[in-house]
Amino acid sequence: MRLWKLLGLAGLAGVAATGAVLARGERQRRAHTPEEVRTRLRERHAALAEVPDPVTPAELVSGRGHRLARVLRRR
Repeated sequence: MRLWKLLGLAGLAGVAATGAVLARGERQRRAHTPEEVRTRLRERHAALAEVPDPVTPAELVSGRGHRLARVLRRR
């Protein structure tokens, strides 16, 4: 009986701690001004623009051991 009480209390403590962490994250998220959000989004977009083009199927097929290459070769 005592074990169940301890497990129940531990579960309650876990739920309370999770709620506190989520509330803190929400407050931090809402603390940004719209201009800060726009600036961060523009920075992220610029970083994505620098990513090289994805690998073409021909390049994948040349890597014979690659699982996707084997699937593409079957076609």
